[in-house]
Amino acid sequence: MERGCLPRYSWIDFFFSVIGVCTFLLDCGSDLWVAAEFYCRGDLSWFGVLVGLMVLSSVVVQMFSWFWFVYDRKLEGFGSQVGASTVLCGDRVLIFCLLHVLQLGFFCRHISAIRQGFRVWWRKEEGSEYAIYLTHDLSMLRLIETFCESAPQLILMMYVMLSTNKARVVQFVSVAASTTSIAWMVLDYHRSLRSFLPDKAQQGWGSSVVYFLWNLLLIGPRVAALALFSSVLPWLIAAHFLLLWMAFVLWAWQQQTNFMDSAGGEWLYRATVGLIWYFSWFNVAEGHTRVRSLIYHSFMTADCCLLLVTWWCLRDAAQTEVYGLALIIALPLTYLLGLLFKAIYYCCFHPKLWRPPPTEEGVPHDRPDSKVTLRSFSIQDDSASASVLNRRMAHHAAHFY
Repeated sequence: MERGCLPRYSWIDFFFSVIGVCTFLLDCGSDLWVAAEFYCRGDLSWFGVLVGLMVLSSVVVQMFSWFWFVYDRKLEGFGSQVGASTVLCGDRVLIFCLLHVLQLGFFCRHISAIRQGFRVWWRKEEGSEYAIYLTHDLSMLRLIETFCESAPQLILMMYVMLSTNKARVVQFVSVAASTTSIAWMVLDYHRSLRSFLPDKAQQGWGSSVVYFLWNLLLIGPRVAALALFSSVLPWLIAAHFLLLWMAFVLWAWQQQTNFMDSAGGEWLYRATVGLIWYFSWFNVAEGHTRVRSLIYHSFMTADCCLLLVTWWCLRDAAQTEVYGLALIIALPLTYLLGLLFKAIYYCCFHPKLWRPPPTEEGVPHDRPDSKVTLRSFSIQDDSASASVLNRRMAHHAAHFY
Protein backbone atom coordinates (compact mmCIF):
# COMPACT_ATOMS: atom_id res chain seq x y z
CA MET A 1 0.00 0.00 0.00
CA GLU A 2 1.36 3.39 -0.90
CA ARG A 3 1.38 6.34 1.38
CA GLY A 4 -0.87 8.26 -0.98
CA CYS A 5 -3.71 5.86 -0.26
CA LEU A 6 -4.03 7.07 3.33
CA PRO A 7 -6.39 9.98 4.09
CA ARG A 8 -5.07 13.13 5.71
CA TYR A 9 -5.46 13.73 9.42
CA SER A 10 -8.76 15.51 10.12
CA TRP A 11 -10.68 17.02 13.02
CA ILE A 12 -12.51 13.70 13.41
CA ASP A 13 -9.19 11.94 14.06
CA PHE A 14 -8.31 14.62 16.61
CA PHE A 15 -11.73 14.24 18.24
CA PHE A 16 -11.28 10.47 18.55
CA SER A 17 -7.83 11.00 20.09
CA VAL A 18 -9.21 13.39 22.72
CA ILE A 19 -12.15 11.10 23.52
CA GLY A 20 -9.73 8.19 23.76
CA VAL A 21 -7.57 9.84 26.41
CA CYS A 22 -10.69 11.00 28.30
CA THR A 23 -12.03 7.45 28.30
CA PHE A 24 -8.65 6.17 29.47
CA LEU A 25 -8.54 8.64 32.38
CA LEU A 26 -12.17 7.92 33.30
CA ASP A 27 -11.49 4.19 33.31
CA CYS A 28 -8.39 4.65 35.51
CA GLY A 29 -10.31 6.89 37.90
CA SER A 30 -13.21 4.48 38.24
CA ASP A 31 -10.77 1.59 38.85
CA LEU A 32 -9.06 3.48 41.66
CA TRP A 33 -12.42 4.47 43.13
CA VAL A 34 -13.64 0.87 43.18
CA ALA A 35 -10.32 -0.38 44.58
CA ALA A 36 -10.50 2.19 47.40
CA GLU A 37 -14.08 1.14 48.17
CA PHE A 38 -13.10 -2.53 48.39
CA TYR A 39 -10.13 -1.76 50.62
CA CYS A 40 -12.09 0.50 52.99
CA ARG A 41 -14.86 -2.12 53.33
CA GLY A 42 -12.34 -4.84 54.13
CA ASP A 43 -12.98 -6.84 50.93
CA LEU A 44 -9.28 -7.53 50.49
CA SER A 45 -9.72 -10.47 48.12
CA TRP A 46 -11.74 -8.39 45.65
CA PHE A 47 -9.31 -5.52 46.14
CA GLY A 48 -6.40 -7.82 45.30
CA VAL A 49 -8.07 -9.18 42.17
CA LEU A 50 -8.93 -5.70 40.91
CA VAL A 51 -5.45 -4.31 41.53
CA GLY A 52 -3.95 -7.42 39.93
CA LEU A 53 -6.01 -6.86 36.78
CA MET A 54 -4.95 -3.22 36.66
CA VAL A 55 -1.27 -4.09 37.04
CA LEU A 56 -1.42 -6.96 34.53
CA SER A 57 -3.12 -4.82 31.92
CA SER A 58 -0.74 -1.93 32.41
CA VAL A 59 2.38 -4.10 32.20
CA VAL A 60 1.21 -5.88 29.03
CA VAL A 61 0.31 -2.62 27.30
CA GLN A 62 3.60 -0.97 28.32
CA MET A 63 5.54 -3.96 26.96
CA PHE A 64 3.82 -3.77 23.58
CA SER A 65 4.36 -0.01 23.49
CA TRP A 66 8.06 -0.40 24.30
CA PHE A 67 8.60 -3.19 21.74
CA TRP A 68 7.03 -1.05 19.03
CA PHE A 69 9.13 1.95 20.03
CA VAL A 70 12.27 -0.17 19.69
CA TYR A 71 11.12 -1.61 16.34
CA ASP A 72 10.29 1.83 14.94
CA ARG A 73 13.67 3.27 15.90
CA LYS A 74 15.31 0.60 13.72
CA LEU A 75 13.42 1.72 10.62
CA GLU A 76 15.74 3.33 8.12
CA GLY A 77 14.98 7.04 7.91
CA PHE A 78 12.06 6.90 10.32
CA GLY A 79 13.44 9.50 12.72
CA SER A 80 14.36 11.91 9.92
CA GLN A 81 10.90 11.64 8.38
CA VAL A 82 8.77 12.10 11.49
CA GLY A 83 11.20 14.55 13.08
CA ALA A 84 12.40 14.34 16.67
CA SER A 85 10.30 17.36 17.63
CA THR A 86 7.08 15.56 16.73
CA VAL A 87 7.69 12.74 19.21
CA LEU A 88 7.11 13.21 22.92
CA CYS A 89 10.57 13.08 24.53
CA GLY A 90 12.05 13.06 21.02
CA ASP A 91 14.54 10.23 20.55
CA ARG A 92 15.70 10.10 24.16
CA VAL A 93 15.54 6.37 24.78
CA LEU A 94 16.32 6.44 28.51
CA ILE A 95 13.52 8.89 29.26
CA PHE A 96 11.03 6.89 27.21
CA CYS A 97 12.20 3.69 28.90
CA LEU A 98 11.73 5.25 32.32
CA LEU A 99 8.21 6.36 31.39
CA HIS A 100 7.34 2.78 30.48
CA VAL A 101 8.84 1.43 33.70
CA LEU A 102 6.67 3.93 35.60
CA GLN A 103 3.66 2.65 33.58
CA LEU A 104 3.26 6.01 31.83
CA GLY A 105 4.23 5.00 28.29
CA PHE A 106 0.64 4.40 27.15
CA PHE A 107 -0.52 7.73 28.56
CA CYS A 108 2.41 9.52 26.91
CA ARG A 109 1.45 7.98 23.59
CA HIS A 110 -2.03 9.49 24.04
CA ILE A 111 -0.54 12.91 24.77
CA SER A 112 1.87 12.62 21.86
CA ALA A 113 -0.99 11.75 19.48
CA ILE A 114 -3.06 14.73 20.67
CA ARG A 115 -0.05 17.04 20.45
CA GLN A 116 0.86 15.93 16.94
CA GLY A 117 -2.78 15.95 15.85
CA PHE A 118 -3.26 19.51 17.09
CA ARG A 119 -0.20 20.69 15.18
CA VAL A 120 -1.43 19.07 11.97
CA TRP A 121 -5.14 19.88 12.17
CA TRP A 122 -5.20 23.29 13.87
CA ARG A 123 -1.83 24.80 12.89
CA LYS A 124 -1.79 23.14 9.45
CA GLU A 125 1.78 21.91 9.98
CA GLU A 126 3.38 18.94 8.24
CA GLY A 127 3.21 15.47 9.77
CA SER A 128 -0.27 14.19 8.89
CA GLU A 129 1.01 10.68 8.16
CA TYR A 130 2.81 10.41 11.48
CA ALA A 131 -0.26 11.68 13.36
CA ILE A 132 -2.28 8.88 11.76
CA TYR A 133 0.55 6.46 12.54
CA LEU A 134 0.25 7.30 16.25
CA THR A 135 -3.54 6.92 16.31
CA HIS A 136 -3.31 3.48 14.68
CA ASP A 137 -0.88 2.23 17.32
CA LEU A 138 -3.13 3.62 20.06
CA SER A 139 -6.15 1.79 18.69
CA MET A 140 -4.26 -1.50 18.88
CA LEU A 141 -3.04 -0.78 22.42
CA ARG A 142 -6.59 0.07 23.50
CA LEU A 143 -7.74 -3.25 22.05
CA ILE A 144 -5.16 -5.06 24.20
CA GLU A 145 -6.01 -3.03 27.30
CA THR A 146 -9.71 -3.70 26.88
CA PHE A 147 -9.39 -7.47 26.90
CA CYS A 148 -6.65 -7.51 29.54
CA GLU A 149 -8.48 -5.28 32.00
CA SER A 150 -11.96 -4.05 31.06
CA ALA A 151 -13.47 -7.43 30.17
CA PRO A 152 -12.09 -9.27 33.26
CA GLN A 153 -13.02 -6.30 35.44
CA LEU A 154 -16.57 -6.48 34.14
CA ILE A 155 -16.70 -10.13 35.23
CA LEU A 156 -15.47 -9.13 38.69
CA MET A 157 -18.07 -6.39 39.08
CA MET A 158 -20.86 -8.73 37.99
CA TYR A 159 -19.57 -11.40 40.36
CA VAL A 160 -19.61 -8.98 43.28
CA MET A 161 -23.18 -7.92 42.53
CA LEU A 162 -24.31 -11.54 42.15
CA SER A 163 -22.58 -12.82 45.28
CA THR A 164 -23.86 -9.99 47.49
CA ASN A 165 -27.25 -9.78 45.74
CA LYS A 166 -26.99 -5.99 45.80
CA ALA A 167 -25.18 -3.26 43.95
CA ARG A 168 -23.68 0.01 45.14
CA VAL A 169 -23.44 3.15 43.03
CA VAL A 170 -19.70 2.75 42.62
CA GLN A 171 -20.21 -0.72 41.17
CA PHE A 172 -22.70 0.55 38.60
CA VAL A 173 -20.19 3.27 37.67
CA SER A 174 -17.42 0.73 37.18
CA VAL A 175 -19.60 -1.57 35.07
CA ALA A 176 -20.70 1.38 32.94
CA ALA A 177 -17.09 2.57 32.49
CA SER A 178 -15.91 -0.91 31.48
CA THR A 179 -18.80 -1.36 29.05
CA THR A 180 -18.12 2.07 27.55
CA SER A 181 -14.45 1.23 27.17
CA ILE A 182 -15.22 -2.02 25.33
CA ALA A 183 -17.81 -0.36 23.07
CA TRP A 184 -15.49 2.53 22.21
CA MET A 185 -12.59 0.19 21.51
CA VAL A 186 -14.71 -1.78 19.05
CA LEU A 187 -15.79 1.36 17.20
CA ASP A 188 -12.36 3.00 17.28
CA TYR A 189 -10.48 -0.10 16.15
CA HIS A 190 -12.96 -0.77 13.34
CA ARG A 191 -12.61 2.82 12.18
CA SER A 192 -8.83 2.64 12.36
CA LEU A 193 -8.76 -0.43 10.13
CA ARG A 194 -11.07 1.24 7.64
CA SER A 195 -8.77 4.21 7.20
CA PHE A 196 -6.45 1.99 5.16
CA LEU A 197 -9.12 1.45 2.50
CA PRO A 198 -8.84 3.77 -0.52
CA ASP A 199 -12.63 3.66 -0.99
CA LYS A 200 -13.44 4.55 2.63
CA ALA A 201 -15.81 7.33 1.58
CA GLN A 202 -18.25 4.76 0.22
CA GLN A 203 -18.77 3.19 3.66
CA GLY A 204 -21.47 4.61 5.89
CA TRP A 205 -21.97 4.55 9.64
CA GLY A 206 -24.49 1.72 9.27
CA SER A 207 -21.66 -0.74 8.75
CA SER A 208 -19.94 0.42 11.94
CA VAL A 209 -23.18 0.14 13.92
CA VAL A 210 -23.77 -3.44 12.79
CA TYR A 211 -20.13 -4.31 13.46
CA PHE A 212 -20.42 -2.83 16.95
CA LEU A 213 -23.64 -4.72 17.67
CA TRP A 214 -22.44 -8.17 16.70
CA ASN A 215 -19.27 -7.75 18.73
CA LEU A 216 -21.24 -6.57 21.75
CA LEU A 217 -23.87 -9.31 21.42
CA LEU A 218 -21.20 -12.01 21.35
CA ILE A 219 -18.92 -10.63 24.04
CA GLY A 220 -21.74 -9.66 26.42
CA PRO A 221 -23.18 -13.18 26.91
CA ARG A 222 -19.68 -14.60 27.22
CA VAL A 223 -18.77 -12.21 30.02
CA ALA A 224 -22.13 -12.79 31.74
CA ALA A 225 -21.76 -16.59 31.56
CA LEU A 226 -18.31 -16.39 33.14
CA ALA A 227 -19.62 -14.12 35.90
CA LEU A 228 -22.53 -16.45 36.65
CA PHE A 229 -20.23 -19.49 36.77
CA SER A 230 -17.82 -17.69 39.10
CA SER A 231 -20.71 -16.80 41.44
CA VAL A 232 -21.28 -20.49 42.23
CA LEU A 233 -17.75 -21.88 41.79
CA PRO A 234 -15.42 -18.90 42.38
CA TRP A 235 -12.26 -20.98 42.81
CA LEU A 236 -12.79 -22.98 39.60
CA ILE A 237 -12.96 -19.94 37.33
CA ALA A 238 -9.17 -19.55 37.60
CA ALA A 239 -8.63 -23.18 36.55
CA HIS A 240 -11.12 -22.72 33.71
CA PHE A 241 -9.22 -19.67 32.46
CA LEU A 242 -5.77 -21.25 32.72
CA LEU A 243 -6.81 -24.40 30.85
CA LEU A 244 -8.43 -22.48 28.00
CA TRP A 245 -5.69 -19.86 27.89
CA MET A 246 -2.93 -22.46 27.55
CA ALA A 247 -4.89 -24.23 24.82
CA PHE A 248 -5.40 -20.96 22.97
CA VAL A 249 -1.71 -20.02 23.24
CA LEU A 250 -0.76 -23.40 21.77
CA TRP A 251 -3.30 -22.87 18.99
CA ALA A 252 -1.76 -19.47 18.20
CA TRP A 253 1.71 -21.07 18.16
CA GLN A 254 0.44 -23.86 15.89
CA GLN A 255 -0.74 -21.22 13.42
CA GLN A 256 2.84 -19.90 13.27
CA THR A 257 2.09 -16.30 14.07
CA ASN A 258 4.84 -13.85 13.18
CA PHE A 259 3.46 -10.44 14.17
CA MET A 260 6.31 -9.03 16.24
CA ASP A 261 9.92 -8.48 15.18
CA SER A 262 11.54 -10.43 18.03
CA ALA A 263 11.10 -13.85 19.63
CA GLY A 264 10.21 -12.40 23.05
CA GLY A 265 7.73 -10.00 21.53
CA GLU A 266 6.13 -12.81 19.53
CA TRP A 267 5.51 -14.95 22.61
CA LEU A 268 4.05 -11.91 24.36
CA TYR A 269 1.75 -11.51 21.38
CA ARG A 270 0.70 -15.18 21.45
CA ALA A 271 0.00 -15.00 25.17
CA THR A 272 -2.14 -11.91 24.57
CA VAL A 273 -3.96 -13.63 21.72
CA GLY A 274 -4.79 -16.49 24.09
CA LEU A 275 -6.20 -14.01 26.59
CA ILE A 276 -8.32 -12.23 23.98
CA TRP A 277 -9.62 -15.54 22.59
CA TYR A 278 -10.97 -16.30 26.06
CA PHE A 279 -13.51 -13.55 25.38
CA SER A 280 -13.66 -12.96 21.64
CA TRP A 281 -12.47 -14.30 18.30
CA PHE A 282 -10.15 -12.76 15.77
CA ASN A 283 -8.01 -14.24 13.06
CA VAL A 284 -4.20 -14.39 13.36
CA ALA A 285 -3.13 -16.26 10.22
CA GLU A 286 -3.91 -16.65 6.55
CA GLY A 287 -6.02 -19.39 5.05
CA HIS A 288 -8.98 -21.46 6.30
CA THR A 289 -10.28 -18.54 8.35
CA ARG A 290 -13.91 -19.62 8.08
CA VAL A 291 -13.00 -23.09 9.33
CA ARG A 292 -11.10 -21.68 12.31
CA SER A 293 -13.92 -19.25 13.06
CA LEU A 294 -16.49 -22.07 12.94
CA ILE A 295 -14.38 -24.23 15.26
CA TYR A 296 -13.93 -21.34 17.69
CA HIS A 297 -17.58 -20.30 17.82
CA SER A 298 -18.74 -23.91 18.13
CA PHE A 299 -16.38 -24.45 21.05
CA MET A 300 -17.33 -21.16 22.73
CA THR A 301 -21.04 -21.89 22.33
CA ALA A 302 -20.59 -25.28 23.99
CA ASP A 303 -18.42 -23.77 26.74
CA CYS A 304 -20.92 -20.99 27.48
CA CYS A 305 -23.77 -23.50 27.62
CA LEU A 306 -21.76 -25.66 30.03
CA LEU A 307 -21.07 -22.63 32.24
CA LEU A 308 -24.74 -21.63 32.26
CA VAL A 309 -25.96 -25.18 33.02
CA THR A 310 -23.47 -25.43 35.90
CA TRP A 311 -24.69 -22.13 37.31
CA TRP A 312 -28.35 -23.16 36.94
CA CYS A 313 -27.79 -26.43 38.79
CA LEU A 314 -25.76 -24.92 41.66
CA ARG A 315 -27.44 -21.52 42.07
CA ASP A 316 -29.43 -20.40 45.09
CA ALA A 317 -32.97 -20.81 43.74
CA ALA A 318 -34.50 -18.35 46.20
CA GLN A 319 -31.88 -15.65 45.63
CA THR A 320 -32.00 -15.92 41.83
CA GLU A 321 -35.75 -16.40 41.48
CA VAL A 322 -36.27 -12.91 40.06
CA TYR A 323 -33.72 -13.09 37.23
CA GLY A 324 -32.59 -16.73 36.96
CA LEU A 325 -34.99 -18.00 34.30
CA ALA A 326 -34.70 -14.81 32.27
CA LEU A 327 -30.90 -15.08 32.14
CA ILE A 328 -30.79 -18.76 31.21
CA ILE A 329 -33.05 -18.00 28.23
CA ALA A 330 -31.81 -14.56 27.22
CA LEU A 331 -28.05 -15.18 27.18
CA PRO A 332 -28.02 -18.04 24.60
CA LEU A 333 -30.53 -16.17 22.44
CA THR A 334 -28.38 -13.04 22.61
CA TYR A 335 -25.33 -14.99 21.52
CA LEU A 336 -27.25 -16.46 18.58
CA LEU A 337 -28.44 -12.96 17.70
CA GLY A 338 -24.81 -11.83 17.69
CA LEU A 339 -23.93 -14.60 15.24
CA LEU A 340 -26.85 -13.46 13.08
CA PHE A 341 -25.60 -9.87 13.09
CA LYS A 342 -22.15 -11.15 12.15
CA ALA A 343 -23.62 -12.96 9.14
CA ILE A 344 -25.60 -9.85 8.18
CA TYR A 345 -22.44 -7.73 8.39
CA TYR A 346 -20.46 -9.95 6.04
CA CYS A 347 -23.36 -10.40 3.62
CA CYS A 348 -24.63 -6.81 3.49
CA PHE A 349 -22.21 -4.32 5.07
CA HIS A 350 -18.70 -5.63 4.48
CA PRO A 351 -16.50 -2.93 2.86
CA LYS A 352 -15.25 -5.38 0.24
CA LEU A 353 -18.76 -5.48 -1.23
CA TRP A 354 -18.20 -1.89 -2.44
CA ARG A 355 -14.54 -2.28 -3.37
CA PRO A 356 -13.51 -3.06 -6.95
CA PRO A 357 -11.75 -6.39 -7.45
CA PRO A 358 -7.97 -6.20 -6.94
CA THR A 359 -5.89 -5.94 -10.08
CA GLU A 360 -2.37 -5.93 -8.66
CA GLU A 361 -0.47 -9.12 -8.02
CA GLY A 362 -0.01 -10.09 -4.42
CA VAL A 363 -3.22 -8.49 -3.22
CA PRO A 364 -5.19 -11.00 -1.15
CA HIS A 365 -8.49 -12.15 -2.68
CA ASP A 366 -10.00 -14.08 0.19
CA ARG A 367 -12.18 -12.47 2.81
CA PRO A 368 -11.47 -13.86 6.25
CA ASP A 369 -14.50 -14.49 8.41
CA SER A 370 -13.18 -12.85 11.54
CA LYS A 371 -13.45 -9.80 13.75
CA VAL A 372 -9.85 -8.68 13.61
CA THR A 373 -7.08 -10.06 11.49
CA LEU A 374 -3.53 -9.81 12.82
CA ARG A 375 -1.21 -11.12 10.14
CA SER A 376 2.51 -11.18 10.64
CA PHE A 377 4.63 -8.50 9.05
CA SER A 378 8.04 -7.08 9.76
CA ILE A 379 7.94 -3.30 9.71
CA GLN A 380 11.61 -3.26 8.77
CA ASP A 381 11.09 -4.59 5.25
CA ASP A 382 10.54 -1.39 3.26
CA SER A 383 12.54 1.68 2.47
CA ALA A 384 12.42 4.99 4.24
CA SER A 385 10.04 6.38 1.65
CA ALA A 386 7.24 4.30 3.09
CA SER A 387 8.38 4.04 6.70
CA VAL A 388 5.72 6.42 8.05
CA LEU A 389 3.03 3.95 7.00
CA ASN A 390 1.96 1.90 10.01
CA ARG A 391 2.48 -1.62 8.67
CA ARG A 392 1.22 -3.32 11.79
CA MET A 393 -2.24 -1.91 11.19
CA ALA A 394 -1.96 -1.94 7.39
CA HIS A 395 -1.63 -5.71 7.41
CA HIS A 396 -4.55 -6.04 9.79
CA ALA A 397 -6.75 -4.13 7.37
CA ALA A 398 -5.40 -5.87 4.24
CA HIS A 399 -6.27 -9.32 5.54
CA PHE A 400 -9.40 -8.37 7.46
CA TYR A 401 -11.02 -6.68 4.49
